[in-house]
Amino acid sequence: MYAPASFAALLFTFALTVTASAQPVTPALQGEAAGLAQEALQDELAYELVTSLTTEVGPRLAGTEAEARARAWAVARLRELGFSNVREEPFELPVWERGLEQASIVSPFPQPLVISALGGSAATGPEGITGEVVAFPSLAALEQADPAAVRGKIVFIDEVMTRTQDGSGYTVATAKRRQAAYVTQAKGGLAALIRSVGTSSHRFAHTGQMRRVTEVAEAEGVPAAALSAPDADQLQRILSGGESVRIHLLLTPEQRPAGKSANVIAEIPGRERPQEIVLVGAHIDSWDLGTGAVDDGAGVGIVVAAAKRVLDALPEGPRRTVRVVLFGAEEVGLVGAKAYASRHADALANHVIASESDFGAGRIWRFETRVRADRVDAAQALGAVVRQLGAAPGGNTATGGPDMKYLREAGVPVVGLKQNGWDYFDLHHTPNDTLDKIDPEDLAHNVAAWVSFIFLAANSGEYYR
Repeated sequence: MYAPASFAALLFTFALTVTASAQPVTPALQGEAAGLAQEALQDELAYELVTSLTTEVGPRLAGTEAEARARAWAVARLRELGFSNVREEPFELPVWERGLEQASIVSPFPQPLVISALGGSAATGPEGITGEVVAFPSLAALEQADPAAVRGKIVFIDEVMTRTQDGSGYTVATAKRRQAAYVTQAKGGLAALIRSVGTSSHRFAHTGQMRRVTEVAEAEGVPAAALSAPDADQLQRILSGGESVRIHLLLTPEQRPAGKSANVIAEIPGRERPQEIVLVGAHIDSWDLGTGAVDDGAGVGIVVAAAKRVLDALPEGPRRTVRVVLFGAEEVGLVGAKAYASRHADALANHVIASESDFGAGRIWRFETRVRADRVDAAQALGAVVRQLGAAPGGNTATGGPDMKYLREAGVPVVGLKQNGWDYFDLHHTPNDTLDKIDPEDLAHNVAAWVSFIFLAANSGEYYR
C-alpha cells in the first residue's frame, strides 16, 4: 500500500493547494477521515454482506421474484445496521426472462457451441432456426453490408474486446451487443451471434442487455446470442476454410409487458443541513448466469459498509444527510436510476454530490470529479485520503457510475472512485461472477476509500455546482 512520507506533510500540502471557501475540507476533518479509513482497512462487513446477498438470494434478474427477495434482504439488513428512513420506492418495467439456449454447427463439422441469449432477445420458436452463417469483423461492417449478403442468414460478428484497466474497451465492444439484432433484422437476416463482450478466454458466454427496456421498440430484433470466445474462435476457423457453415439456434426467452422493481433507500440524517444530500449508490439487481458477486454485490457491500462506519463514528449524525441508494433494474437499462431522478426531481438541487460503486472489487487507483470548473480543487479535496491510499487524481470528466447518468444530466455534481478493472470483464455478466472472485482485502481497501469520501462530503461546507 502506498503511503506519503508523513501525514503531516500531506495536510500541509493540502492546506496550500485547496481553494479556500467558507467551510472547506479542513485538516482536522481530513485527519478524522484518515483515521476512519485506516480502521476500515480491516473491514469485514462488506465481505459479509456480499456473502449473505449472493448466498441467500443468488442471481437477481430485474423485475423477478429473486430481485424482490434481494430488496427484502436489503431492507432488513439496513434496518439491522441502524440506518434511518429505510424504504422501497417502487416502479414498473417490462420483464425479460431467459429460457432454453442451444446452438450447434450442423455442417460441415457438427458440434455444439456455448452461447448465452442477450437480454431482450426475441425467441426462435420451440423448433429453433437453422441457417447459413455470414461473418463480419465488426458492427460497422455489418451496417455497410449489402442486404442481399445477409438476407436469410445467421449473422456472426467476430469483434474482439480490448482489455483495459479503466474498462474503456467496453463502450466500444457493447455496440455490437446493443445493435446486432436490429441491424440484422433490417437487412433480412434470421438471427445474430456475436463474440462475447468480455475479455475471458474461458468457455462461457457473456450476456447483457441490448436495447434498454424503457426504450420505445421500433423493431423487435431477431433472436440474438453471444458466443463464448473459444467458440467464436472455432467458428472463425471453420469459416476460414471456405466452406458454407450452417448453424442451428434455439432460444426461448419470455417477455412480460409489466413487472415490479424498486430502489432501496436508507439514510443517515444530517444534524445541521438535513435537506442537503450526499448520495452513494450501487445496484441490487444482477444478471442471471452467476450470483452477481462482482456486479454488483461488491458495490452493495462497499457503500453500505462505508456508510455504516460513518454512522457509527457520528452518533449525532454528520452535518449533511448521507443517502444510500441500492438501485433496482440497472442491468436492463438504468430503470431504477431514471425512476429515482424522476421521483426526486424537485430535490435534486439539494443533492450536493453523488457517486456509485459499480465496477467490481478491485482496488481504487484514481479519484475523478465532474463539477463546476472553479470547484475542481474543492471536489478533489474529497479524495485526499483516497490518494493517501494509493489513488491518483483524475480529470474532471467523471461519470459517477452508470446509475448516476440522470442525476449528472440534471446537474448533480459527481465523483468517481475508479477501481482496477483489468480482469473485471473476465467475470462481468458471466457464470463466473461468483463470490470466490472477490479478495476481502481489496474489498476493505474500497471501504476505506469510500468512508473517507463520504465523511468529508457529508461534513464539509463545500458546494460543487
